[in-house]
Amino acid sequence: MKNSERIANVALAGLSLAPLVVNVDPNINVVLTACLTVFVGCCRSVKPTPPSETMSNEHAMRFPLVGSAMLLSLFLLFKFLSKDLVNAVLTCYFFVLGIAAFSATLLPSIKRFLPKKWNEDLIIWHFPYFRSLEVEFTRSHIVAAIPGTIFCAWYAKKKHWLANNVLGLAFSIQGIEMLSLGSFKTGAILLAGLFVYDIFWVFFTPVMVSVAKSFDAPIKLLFPTADLKRPFSMLGLGDIVIPGIFVALALRFDVSRGKEPQYFKSAFLGYAVGVVSTIVVMNWFQAAQPALLYIVPAVIGFLAMHCIWNGDVKPVNFSFNNLLFLTPFASVFHFLGLECLFTVYSKLLGASKGYGY
Repeated sequence: MKNSERIANVALAGLSLAPLVVNVDPNINVVLTACLTVFVGCCRSVKPTPPSETMSNEHAMRFPLVGSAMLLSLFLLFKFLSKDLVNAVLTCYFFVLGIAAFSATLLPSIKRFLPKKWNEDLIIWHFPYFRSLEVEFTRSHIVAAIPGTIFCAWYAKKKHWLANNVLGLAFSIQGIEMLSLGSFKTGAILLAGLFVYDIFWVFFTPVMVSVAKSFDAPIKLLFPTADLKRPFSMLGLGDIVIPGIFVALALRFDVSRGKEPQYFKSAFLGYAVGVVSTIVVMNWFQAAQPALLYIVPAVIGFLAMHCIWNGDVKPVNFSFNNLLFLTPFASVFHFLGLECLFTVYSKLLGASKGYGY
């Protein structure tokens, strides 16, 4: 996977820079950029040890509600306050956040060229007047923060679409790498909740589209077009990160069994089909589309069909804490409240094995 990840990194960098020198079809750019970002993030999410903290079912259930509250708050801020003032405050916030994300994304590449001592010796810094607050870092982090600071300063000053996209890609890759679902069941709850969230805020209110157009920050990727009336196509980072952490879980599940990635391939293919479907429908109706409306059914559906085909299902609880895995198809059935139907199906199929991490 490491070689594939390096190729994907190079392809993603080339695709990001390409619109500066040649005309790139924005539809193709959206699909390839989204898929490559998810692939890189998934590869980086595979660690030698299981994650220490994972998202629980309760967190997944609350996520759409918290997201709705934040989205509505931003909408009201832009409506009642000066757009320039709000974006100025957000720029300062994302300047700091961008340095951290950009540096963390570069760090694995930079560490290979630095002395081992620089990568291992921790420096602990205490905040003035708040001695209980501390930050741990190495000299490698400081080196990685230098290009991160320069790049974020360029973004804050120029707000160029390329700077926006690079920071957006860094946020996406870090999100997929660091966020971990506790189970496929948790992932199904999260995706289903955000499926409804996306449909409601895009189709039934002007809030989502209004915030996306007003929010001048790297929370979306911008793809240059030849249309002067609509100079950029947009893709929200949530349409990359949220399905991406589910696809990453499928990859870690494959790795835990010591086999070649198979469920990862089906989940990743489902994501690609979902993104393509979004683009097709958007161009057909010439209107903004909630991408998760197409991505969520595709990702879960492809994964479920693969499990059915392999007969790899079992009604057990999946958890990193007890080191048992619930197969993706079982989680979907459990989430939809179809345990009885699933039990009948699993007995017919004769599935009996669980998987350890």
